[in-house]
Amino acid sequence: MTSGDTPVPGAGRVLLGCMGLGGTWDTGPYAPADIDAAEAAVEAALESGITAFDHADIYRHGKSEAVFGEVLSRTPGLRERITLQSKCGIRLADGDRPGLYDLRGPTIVRKVEESLARLRTDVLDVLLLHRPDPLADPAEIAAALESLHRQGLVRAFGVSNMNAHQIARLQAHLRLPLVVDQLEMSLLRRDWLEDGVLVNTPAAASVGFPAGTVEHCLDHGISLQAWGPLAQGRYTGRPETPQEQATAALVAELAEAKGTTPETILLWWLQRHPARISPVIGTTNPARIRACRGAAVDAPDLGHEEWYRLWTTARGAALP
Repeated sequence: MTSGDTPVPGAGRVLLGCMGLGGTWDTGPYAPADIDAAEAAVEAALESGITAFDHADIYRHGKSEAVFGEVLSRTPGLRERITLQSKCGIRLADGDRPGLYDLRGPTIVRKVEESLARLRTDVLDVLLLHRPDPLADPAEIAAALESLHRQGLVRAFGVSNMNAHQIARLQAHLRLPLVVDQLEMSLLRRDWLEDGVLVNTPAAASVGFPAGTVEHCLDHGISLQAWGPLAQGRYTGRPETPQEQATAALVAELAEAKGTTPETILLWWLQRHPARISPVIGTTNPARIRACRGAAVDAPDLGHEEWYRLWTTARGAALP
């Protein structure tokens, strides 16, 4: 990418989540077959109009980034054609050492340097802070991010799994804009939506999503990215409840009527929201990646009533 390009994927566009790349969830080495699998996933994404890739330093203990770096080294010119995003801030449990969150300034800088080495690139287009660290000093975080930016190691910054108040507190110390908040959002995980309509109803107490986060992001130009947007296949092949079976049937019906795939219908449902949510699909199966092509290249083809039918069917109850 050139310095004049925006590093954040266009609102509503699809990203490929790379957590599934790199073989097993352990510290053992990856195999040549893992590199081939990563290459096949990347090729399927590019063929489907997906050019943004989402990583984290902890995925497969760093092996997800490492095999992606192998793919970049195999394909001259690929780095300039894609947007590369990674995350830091979680330490996995290791033996007697518990898992924890760590957003201390020196840790952030070190983790970015390690990610760049594994990815075999000189710069991240976007860095997200993976989880809030209750012990973190926002001024120290801001100093680390600004240093990474000055050094040309990271072009833009965002957060993941943070609410509006946490974003605002960090932004108050940071001269650079926070441009992304990545949250779990799907037709199955609807609390981000339910929060806005259950106000002044008894059911509001059952919604744990932080109120005002979607609105804060909309008001401040922060792109919302949805992890888990395909709901772990609950509506595209493995429903577990009668309610999910009814929703899967409606998704299939709409897909057939519109000449597309059930996966695309699910992603369109997110993209149709005024926040123009960007889904981060987590599959590494090339066929399933290609099934998301309609959401990557076409505008969401869901009418007002169709969108609400999906919502009310998935929730299994009428709106209040």
